[in-house]
Amino acid sequence: MSISVGLDNYLVHGIHGYFDEEHLKSQPFNISVRVDLLSTIEDGELDTTLDYAQLQRAIDSVVLDSSPIRLLESMAQQISEHIQRSENVQRVFVRIEKPEAPLPHPGGLPYIEYTWNR
Repeated sequence: MSISVGLDNYLVHGIHGYFDEEHLKSQPFNISVRVDLLSTIEDGELDTTLDYAQLQRAIDSVVLDSSPIRLLESMAQQISEHIQRSENVQRVFVRIEKPEAPLPHPGGLPYIEYTWNR
Protein backbone atom coordinates (compact mmCIF):
# COMPACT_ATOMS: atom_id res chain seq x y z
CA MET A 1 0.00 0.00 0.00
CA SER A 2 1.27 3.44 -0.86
CA ILE A 3 0.04 6.82 0.24
CA SER A 4 0.51 10.11 -1.58
CA VAL A 5 -0.08 13.58 -0.21
CA GLY A 6 -0.48 16.47 -2.61
CA LEU A 7 -1.33 20.06 -3.30
CA ASP A 8 -2.62 20.85 -6.79
CA ASN A 9 -2.90 24.13 -8.64
CA TYR A 10 -1.46 26.38 -5.96
CA LEU A 11 -1.27 29.79 -7.65
CA VAL A 12 1.48 32.07 -6.37
CA HIS A 13 3.01 35.21 -7.84
CA GLY A 14 6.73 35.81 -7.94
CA ILE A 15 9.48 37.68 -9.71
CA HIS A 16 11.34 34.89 -11.49
CA GLY A 17 12.43 34.04 -15.00
CA TYR A 18 15.39 33.69 -17.30
CA PHE A 19 15.16 37.16 -18.84
CA ASP A 20 16.00 40.29 -16.85
CA GLU A 21 12.74 41.95 -17.91
CA GLU A 22 10.87 39.16 -16.11
CA HIS A 23 12.34 40.46 -12.86
CA LEU A 24 10.54 43.81 -13.19
CA LYS A 25 7.06 42.63 -12.22
CA SER A 26 5.36 39.74 -10.51
CA GLN A 27 3.92 36.93 -12.62
CA PRO A 28 1.83 33.83 -11.83
CA PHE A 29 3.21 30.36 -11.22
CA ASN A 30 0.77 27.49 -10.88
CA ILE A 31 2.43 24.77 -8.80
CA SER A 32 1.39 21.21 -8.04
CA VAL A 33 3.26 18.93 -5.65
CA ARG A 34 2.78 15.23 -4.92
CA VAL A 35 4.69 13.38 -2.23
CA ASP A 36 4.78 9.59 -1.92
CA LEU A 37 5.33 8.48 1.66
CA LEU A 38 7.74 5.75 2.73
CA SER A 39 5.53 3.96 5.21
CA THR A 40 1.98 3.69 6.37
CA ILE A 41 0.50 6.31 8.63
CA GLU A 42 -0.81 5.97 12.16
CA ASP A 43 -4.28 7.36 12.74
CA GLY A 44 -4.13 10.60 14.70
CA GLU A 45 -0.35 10.96 14.26
CA LEU A 46 0.37 13.91 11.95
CA ASP A 47 4.13 13.33 12.16
CA THR A 48 3.70 9.98 10.34
CA THR A 49 2.40 11.76 7.25
CA LEU A 50 2.97 15.15 5.65
CA ASP A 51 0.83 18.16 6.47
CA TYR A 52 -0.55 19.97 3.42
CA ALA A 53 0.58 23.22 5.01
CA GLN A 54 4.18 21.99 4.77
CA LEU A 55 3.77 21.81 1.01
CA GLN A 56 2.48 25.38 0.84
CA ARG A 57 5.29 26.60 3.08
CA ALA A 58 7.91 24.89 0.90
CA ILE A 59 6.52 26.60 -2.20
CA ASP A 60 6.17 29.98 -0.45
CA SER A 61 9.71 29.77 0.87
CA VAL A 62 11.09 29.40 -2.65
CA VAL A 63 8.72 31.48 -4.77
CA LEU A 64 7.92 34.31 -2.37
CA ASP A 65 11.02 34.55 -0.21
CA SER A 66 13.96 34.05 -2.58
CA SER A 67 15.76 36.27 -5.04
CA PRO A 68 14.88 35.81 -8.71
CA ILE A 69 15.36 32.26 -9.91
CA ARG A 70 16.16 32.08 -13.61
CA LEU A 71 15.13 28.49 -14.39
CA LEU A 72 11.92 26.75 -13.35
CA GLU A 73 13.96 23.56 -13.07
CA SER A 74 15.97 25.17 -10.26
CA MET A 75 12.78 26.41 -8.62
CA ALA A 76 11.30 22.90 -8.62
CA GLN A 77 14.49 21.42 -7.22
CA GLN A 78 14.55 23.96 -4.37
CA ILE A 79 10.90 23.25 -3.52
CA SER A 80 11.66 19.54 -3.50
CA GLU A 81 14.68 20.04 -1.21
CA HIS A 82 12.45 21.69 1.41
CA ILE A 83 10.03 18.75 1.30
CA GLN A 84 12.78 16.09 1.34
CA ARG A 85 13.69 17.14 4.88
CA SER A 86 10.71 15.17 6.17
CA GLU A 87 11.79 11.64 7.11
CA ASN A 88 8.73 9.86 5.69
CA VAL A 89 9.22 11.13 2.13
CA GLN A 90 10.03 8.60 -0.58
CA ARG A 91 9.33 10.59 -3.74
CA VAL A 92 8.61 14.23 -4.55
CA PHE A 93 6.98 15.33 -7.79
CA VAL A 94 6.77 19.04 -8.64
CA ARG A 95 5.02 20.57 -11.65
CA ILE A 96 5.37 24.29 -12.31
CA GLU A 97 3.26 25.99 -14.95
CA LYS A 98 4.14 29.48 -16.12
CA PRO A 99 1.10 30.85 -18.00
CA GLU A 100 2.65 34.24 -18.74
CA ALA A 101 6.03 33.00 -19.96
CA PRO A 102 7.45 35.08 -22.80
CA LEU A 103 6.71 33.06 -25.94
CA PRO A 104 7.09 34.14 -29.58
CA HIS A 105 3.29 34.11 -30.04
CA PRO A 106 0.19 33.20 -27.99
CA GLY A 107 -0.63 29.58 -27.38
CA GLY A 108 0.35 26.71 -25.13
CA LEU A 109 1.04 26.37 -21.43
CA PRO A 110 4.74 26.21 -20.58
CA TYR A 111 5.63 23.90 -17.69
CA ILE A 112 8.36 21.78 -16.19
CA GLU A 113 8.10 18.62 -14.12
CA TYR A 114 10.65 17.45 -11.62
CA THR A 115 10.83 14.16 -9.71
CA TRP A 116 13.12 13.26 -6.81
CA ASN A 117 13.43 9.74 -5.39
CA ARG A 118 15.04 8.75 -2.09
